[in-house]
Amino acid sequence: MESPIRPAVAADRGPVQDIVDAAYAPWAELIGIRPLPMEADYGALIAAGRVFVTGAPAALIVLVPEDGALLVENVAVAPAAQGRGLGRRLLAFAEERARALGLPSLRLYTNALMTSNIALYERLGYRETRRDDIGGRHVVHMAKQLPPPHDRVVG
Repeated sequence: MESPIRPAVAADRGPVQDIVDAAYAPWAELIGIRPLPMEADYGALIAAGRVFVTGAPAALIVLVPEDGALLVENVAVAPAAQGRGLGRRLLAFAEERARALGLPSLRLYTNALMTSNIALYERLGYRETRRDDIGGRHVVHMAKQLPPPHDRVVG
């Protein structure tokens, strides 16, 4: 049985930071600088209700509502739990959250050297919108438009 996705609580702060650090460590080596998610204040993000986790936790997503879009600020899966579809589940959850908030799209950004992540996002319907430099990091911005909700007829 799959564990539910739930809002993170204060007690999750340490495990969340550990997951982020472990998941992004190989990328830090590749790009030569700590990825932005490794610099985030997870205590503050959890307190703001922006972090959602699976399991005890095994993976997390950080979601920030914006004007017209839900920002997927971070998706991280513990290395021992990778390859089980948790990242895809979290991204599907983000789509559900966006719809619930009445937001028509999602957006995210990732480092240009994280080509496997870019390819995954493209397979999931995200499209590149622009590239820029954030603090010495070459960033690819991507967005996904959600289909409009269908009218339901109750009979």
